[in-house]
Amino acid sequence: MRPALSVTLLALAAASPAAMAIDQTGVDKLAFGDASARMEVVQAAVTASDAGAIPVLRALLEGKLATAGRKAVLAEAGVFLDPLTRAPVDLPGEEVEKVSINNRLRRTLERALAALALFAPASGERLQAARALQEGADEDVLPIVERALAQEKEPSVADALRSIQGALLLGSADRDKRLAAIDVLRRAPSTRNKRLLVQRLGRGPDDAGAETDPAVRDALLRGIHDIDASLRVAEMAGWIFGGLSLGSILLLAALGLAITFGLMGVINMAHGELLMIGAYATWLVQSLFRSHFPGAFSCYLAVAAPAAFLAAGLVGLLLEVTVVRALYGRPLETLLATWGASLLLIQVVRSTFGAQNVEVANPSWMSGGVTVMSGLVIPYNRIAIIAFSLLVLVIVWLLIARTRLGLLVRAVMQNRRTAASLGVATPWVDMLAFALGSGIAGLGGCALSQIGNVGPELGQAFIVDSFMVVVLGGVGQLAGTVIAAIGLGQVNKLLEPFAGAVLAKIAVLVVIILFIQRRPQGLFAPRGRAAEDV
Repeated sequence: MRPALSVTLLALAAASPAAMAIDQTGVDKLAFGDASARMEVVQAAVTASDAGAIPVLRALLEGKLATAGRKAVLAEAGVFLDPLTRAPVDLPGEEVEKVSINNRLRRTLERALAALALFAPASGERLQAARALQEGADEDVLPIVERALAQEKEPSVADALRSIQGALLLGSADRDKRLAAIDVLRRAPSTRNKRLLVQRLGRGPDDAGAETDPAVRDALLRGIHDIDASLRVAEMAGWIFGGLSLGSILLLAALGLAITFGLMGVINMAHGELLMIGAYATWLVQSLFRSHFPGAFSCYLAVAAPAAFLAAGLVGLLLEVTVVRALYGRPLETLLATWGASLLLIQVVRSTFGAQNVEVANPSWMSGGVTVMSGLVIPYNRIAIIAFSLLVLVIVWLLIARTRLGLLVRAVMQNRRTAASLGVATPWVDMLAFALGSGIAGLGGCALSQIGNVGPELGQAFIVDSFMVVVLGGVGQLAGTVIAAIGLGQVNKLLEPFAGAVLAKIAVLVVIILFIQRRPQGLFAPRGRAAEDV
């Protein structure tokens, strides 16, 4: 055992849990004391699990702690600060000298900082420290790990600490400790912990380093089996969530198309570019908040979502008035015209914002993820997109089924001539419905901006998938659109591990073609004008 670390750990093991923050006396010992006095301060900080001592100890390790007369200061970028309060310190005429340390103290500081980081206030710092210890921890650090584990509340950090604890105990000469280590590793299933058990098991009792005790070998085999089972469950749950996540993205991309194509019968090849318009509107709002309202940056999506809806809706309205209106009832001409419009929109965006992708940052509350089980972490941004998709779906359903606009859209869809004879301004309804579908596409672009970069070709990746969702679900059927989106998302995610992303899409397309051959109306039979064309 290393002498410096041994002293520290013995003090830690015997210490009471009461916290003791580093004070001015401790800072003075670090700056002016001898080697033993400095070691005493470091040991006291580790004993008290004083994460507040990390900045001062790190400054000493990095050569930023200095003396000016009888005062200790931090030297950072030419500015002198108080080590405890970090307030600026005025040093008129004082000679500043850096505090030097020897290699023994340097090693002790490195280990102390790694140990103290396990007690840092931020869970991210604790997780980073635990992962660092996973790579090269010795049995000497076991008391620190056990103390940190006893008070850890974050599941991901606790799992990492259990993994360290089990790995350290697994090499113990004590049979009971090895059995306890196997139980610890079994309850924190991961590929790393499985590898540790497999290595300990070896290829046979005669292998060097392999476990020879029959009871421990049986426990190792049971532990490996349990970890395999847990990892399979986590993998399946990850596939299911991945399918729901992809399905929610397809749903957002297809909802607007379900109105413009499903309800109105317009083949809009520029639908993907409306997604792109919504994504760029989100980026512009983000840039505005970052430049002028940095304190409210975490709330920028509350402004970006309506802005994306309005921007895409206005572009869609302009597209309907200038291109689509004259081509109702002529699907081939509409397809070609909207395809040309999509190329025009891509070029306009490329000329305005550049050909390079732009990055849209997640708000702080969408960063990170939640650990559902060992081996499965669900990102917050994906959860937010699923919830956002459900919200948009409910709003669209209420608009179509419970508002006057929805009533007029359904009336025009079912029988345009009768609706017009009853005084419905069908051109006005067409324009508003097309703008609504385009605005919903803009909301989809806002969501897509949270999971990837935004570029002029963003929409090209979703136009085919959007049409597949609408056609499979049944033209004009929102319920069919939802089921088709979720189903396609699940099938894609289940096939990708075996066939790859490209072959999975090809397989899905072939299945849809065969399905439509047998059931041209899709999952749900269309109604109104769409039904007349079937």
